[in-house]
Formats: sequence, structure tokens, C-alpha cells
Amino acid sequence: MLRHAQCSSGLSRRPFLSSAGMGLAGVAFQAMLEGNVVAEVADADRAGWSPPDGRPHQVPRAKQVIWLMMRGGFSHLESFDPKPELTIHAGKTLGESPHRYVLESPLLRNVREQVADNIIDKTKARIFPTQIGFQRGGKSGIEVSDWFPHVRSCIDDVAVIRSMWTTDNNHGAQWEFLSGRHLLDGCFPTLGAWVQYGLAAQSNNLPQFISMGPQLDSQCFGGTDADYLGPEHAGIVLQIDPENPLPFAKPARALSADQARSRTELLGQLNRLAAAEYPLDQSLQARMQSYELAFRMQTFVPELLKFDSERPETRRMYGLDQDVTRPFGQQLLAARKMVESGVRFVQIFHGDGAAGAWDAHSALHKNHTGMCAQVDLPVAGLLQDLKQRGLLDETIVVFATEFGRTPCVQGADGRDHHNYGFSVWMAGGGILGGIVHGATDELGFHAVEHRHYVTDIHATILHLLGLDSHRLEVPGRKRLDIEHGQVIREILA
Repeated sequence: MLRHAQCSSGLSRRPFLSSAGMGLAGVAFQAMLEGNVVAEVADADRAGWSPPDGRPHQVPRAKQVIWLMMRGGFSHLESFDPKPELTIHAGKTLGESPHRYVLESPLLRNVREQVADNIIDKTKARIFPTQIGFQRGGKSGIEVSDWFPHVRSCIDDVAVIRSMWTTDNNHGAQWEFLSGRHLLDGCFPTLGAWVQYGLAAQSNNLPQFISMGPQLDSQCFGGTDADYLGPEHAGIVLQIDPENPLPFAKPARALSADQARSRTELLGQLNRLAAAEYPLDQSLQARMQSYELAFRMQTFVPELLKFDSERPETRRMYGLDQDVTRPFGQQLLAARKMVESGVRFVQIFHGDGAAGAWDAHSALHKNHTGMCAQVDLPVAGLLQDLKQRGLLDETIVVFATEFGRTPCVQGADGRDHHNYGFSVWMAGGGILGGIVHGATDELGFHAVEHRHYVTDIHATILHLLGLDSHRLEVPGRKRLDIEHGQVIREILA
């Protein structure tokens, strides 16, 4: 299903759809009523400025993005950043270990606390041993944990970045990774919105920014917000259900073919009349375009999500033949079909629940054993499928999370949130595969080598798409340098 906030009038989605009789079209039209295309600013501020024309600023290396977000914070220490010192010094406090220096680092000041940080009393925290083994993969020999054996088989196509950091020590960091700003700062456009804002559509039948999976519990529309760019650039939330992919796309009552055709023709006539009467109203034009796109989606999307049209070996590649991998595998297969059909930015969340199911404050071994089993095979399948279709060269794949987990134990067998240093990886679309970039210290506590704030990922993606974020700025909405980020040139092919 599609998901947007309620109209400012207070009219909820379902009554609106019923009255409109158009499902998706009604939702998109509703969204357009919630704001203008861009924020209104003084005419003087607009002097010499024009909105993006849809063309890249430089020659692009990639055309589209698939962003995979593991909600709750997967452990970098049990995935892509092996730390033997954790096992060597297991049971010692940080103060008792040879690595007490992590307690005295000025990097501790980077955090902006929203809740009491359980690891701040660091002298009492005891080091927790690594909970899974690591093995080298591919020709590159990059070490990947035994919880990700299938991703390890694709590691020569992957750039692992082991030196990420962010400021939020709570799950608002999910929003921070998508927007570049702390949740306490308010709402700002997300990366997907910026991509849609800057580049022309590649498809007339699909939105350019689609989000799937359990959405964030945020006043900023769950990580799909476009804020001052206007709701036409916000992500559309799609529910993957091959039997009924668009449950709100049906009219309130059954319509004959003649009735449906008559409604469509009437809408077209009304749109043309409105365009003639208000030829300079860009906001109205955008509303009508969104309305018409949503109507076309009612036919196109169900066909797109017919997974039984895929070859059996392709379905097995994504794990559609197994209960544990099928839900995420369906979303990733849908993502491949979407980028193949022209969608610019596909954002997929994994890990249900308010905080996210990867949030292993206890029973980390049990938690990550189950969670990794759900995603490892489908993610590897996505990389392999894109590669064999010639799509990986033009599609950036990001495997991310909001933060890592602490080197020390929480409770009996868990790890707490850890924003001082963690790992993500990128592949495809101009990314150099088979490399490790950056490093944390011996315990995986602080990012210490080639440190990267989360918006450096944004800058790298926009660069590969041919966009200069500084040229996308809206008058009256000057962005901070940290929002723009820095391109990670060491991982570019």
C-alpha cells in the first residue's frame, strides 16, 4: 500500500480514497495538497536561481540506488569488522584492558544524547567476546563473519567502510543517516528526495523514490520525507504482496470497464481545464502530474510484482523458496525489477518493531543468527542478479544501519548502541569492489582511520549519480557543510 500523512484538513487516507474512488491517485493527490513544490522565499533570494532541469551536473557513473537499511543497529563486530582483541580480553573492564585510551578519546564528545547512555560508565563495562567466527572471502581475502557467508561470496564486488560514525546514540540515528541531520534539529529532505529532486524521471509509470519494509516511527514520515522540497519528491511507501500489491488502489465499489474509462476521461478533462485557467501555477501542475502518475501505477505495479514470471533459479537466488528468506527476498527482487523499470531510488528497511529488530540489547547471538539468516542469501542474490543482468554497473547498492554495537557487554549477553564507529558497505555503480576502507581501533570502539560521518555516503552517491549537492540547494534553505558530506574518493573505481 501507499502511505502518506493525513491531509491538513484532517481527512484521513481511507475516507479520501473512498470519496476519490481512485486509490493510489487519491493518495498522491492528497500528498500534493500538503505543501508547495519548494518553500516560499523572498524574491530577492531567488535572483539568478532556477530549479534543477533534470540533467546531471557531470557525467554520471550510476543511474539508480538500492538502499538497504537494517533497523536497530547490527553489530559491526560480528559482521564486517573482526576484532580478535575482544576475545583476548573478554571479561575485563575497559579500564583493566590495554585499551583504556578509548575512554579518554576526544571523540567521545561527538555524541548528542537523547537517552541515558548505558556505556558512559565505561570503567565498569566488561569486554564482550566476538560471538561468531570470521573467514576470508573472494580473491580480495576480506574477512566477513560466518553469519554472512553468501555476502562473503560476493565480497570482491563490495567496498567495506569500517570507519563510519554519527552523533545520535538512540534510534533517531536512523533518521540522521537518511537526512544528515539529528532528529532534534527537525525534519529535512532525505537522500531519496534529493535524488528525485535533482534528476529527471526514468519512467512515466512509476515514482522515482519508493520505500518498502517496516517504516521508521518518526514525525518526519519515516525516512521518506522531502520537507521543503515539496511532497511530490517524497518517497512512496509500497507494500509487497504479490496477491494484492495495491490494496488501496481499488475503487470503493466495483466499476465496469466503461465506468472506469468515463472516470478517466472526466479527470483528464478537468485537468486540462485547470491547466488552461491557471497556466502559471506550478504547484497545481505538479499535483495533476502526481495524480495521473498514481492512476497509471494501478495498472503497472501489479504487473511489476508478478514474481511467478521470474525463472525458478532466479526465485531461488533471492530465497523465495524458503520461509525464512522469502519476505526480504521478495522486496529485493521487487527492487531489481523496479530499477530495471526506471525507478531511481529504492529504499528497503529490514527489522520490524519500533526500534528495529536488530537492536540486540540481550541475546545477541540468538538475535543476529536469526536476523542474518533472513537477509544474507537475498542480499547476495540481489548482487548476483544485478551483475548477471548488467545492472550492477549502473546501480549503487548500500547495506547500512544507524550505528554499530558496543565492544562491552550489556546485561548478560547483549551489546548496546554504538555510534562512535561502525561499518557499512557499498557496491556497484562506480564503486571499487574488493576493498576495505577506514578502520576502528583494536576494540572497534572509535572510528580512527579515514573517519566518515554518515553524509559522506550521501555525497558519494550523489557524485556517482552526476549530482553536485551544492547546486541543488534551494534559496533561503542554506545547508550546513556536514549535510553535504565529502565524497569518499578512495572507494571509487
